[in-house]
Amino acid sequence: MRSAATLFLLAALCLALGASRGVGSSSPPSVEELLGQRLIVGMEGTVPSAGLLARVRAGEVGGVILFGANVRTFPQVRALAGQLQEAARAAGQRPLLVAVDQEGGTIRRLRWAPPARTAAQLGALPASGVRASGRATALGLRAAGVNLDLAPVADVPSVAGSFIAAQARAYSDDPERDAVLASAFAQGLAEGGVAATAKHFPGLGRATVSTDTTPVTIPVSRAALASDLVSFQALIAVGVPLVMLSNATYPALDAKPGAWSPAVESLLRSTLGFDGVTITDALEAVAKTHNRSVAASAVLAAQSGADLLLITGKEAESDAVYRRLVAAADAGRIPRAALQRSYDRILTLKRSL
Repeated sequence: MRSAATLFLLAALCLALGASRGVGSSSPPSVEELLGQRLIVGMEGTVPSAGLLARVRAGEVGGVILFGANVRTFPQVRALAGQLQEAARAAGQRPLLVAVDQEGGTIRRLRWAPPARTAAQLGALPASGVRASGRATALGLRAAGVNLDLAPVADVPSVAGSFIAAQARAYSDDPERDAVLASAFAQGLAEGGVAATAKHFPGLGRATVSTDTTPVTIPVSRAALASDLVSFQALIAVGVPLVMLSNATYPALDAKPGAWSPAVESLLRSTLGFDGVTITDALEAVAKTHNRSVAASAVLAAQSGADLLLITGKEAESDAVYRRLVAAADAGRIPRAALQRSYDRILTLKRSL
């Protein structure tokens, strides 16, 4: 059995092998390449399908997200991730992002890997303990071939009935303490070679229902949102590489949901100074709750400036999303310069791993 260190070195080798493509190459990437890197897609079953492997080889997929239905055992996940990365490597494509939601407690796709504690339980520990938990989590994920954790949650519960609090997903209801602990977990992940993701910007601590099932509006002033941004600001300060955009709507910023909102993107980048990669929450959810197709939702997210587009449903659906994005770009609805900016940020992230 290969050690986590060996797997880490293999992943680094894959990145080096892919370094001749994309940014800095003699020929600019095609629209198809630019858009392919932006898609994080779900898969069906516990082994990659022939269709998914073909899309990876063609550069139409930038990463894969694993859920419970894709996970059985450590050797199975390691083999699955290896098949996906080998398909990309053999075709001269960039290595993939392999993502999971590994927040803690019941919200962890790899049940054998840390953290067994929920975020709320981790909140009783000192920052050093939370950082150690993040590091242990990263080592467990990396050994299985996972390099992206959609954690930590940076939402601070601030209303009675907060669904984030009810699900024990916040470290604290005190913004300053939450900021310290969420940052510590992210730093621990980085030390173990896994990219952390601060979510769900600009905050879901005021929501009483999940955006996965219900349209959510956070009807507070921009000034009132300041306390919701404390953890995100702290995470940006320690170099968190990704921020997930909320599917809620913030009328003080925009009439559009966060995933589709240039104003939310501007708050994150221009006001808070984040220069890393943004990723949407599941686009199926915002499409369903706002009566749009998933493909139309993806185009809106790309137009708003979101870098990675998360499509968690059927493989045929994410393939259709890719085709729609290419058509929109070819029609000039997604500017080439914006495509290149996102592509460059994503490749910088992949190299950092």
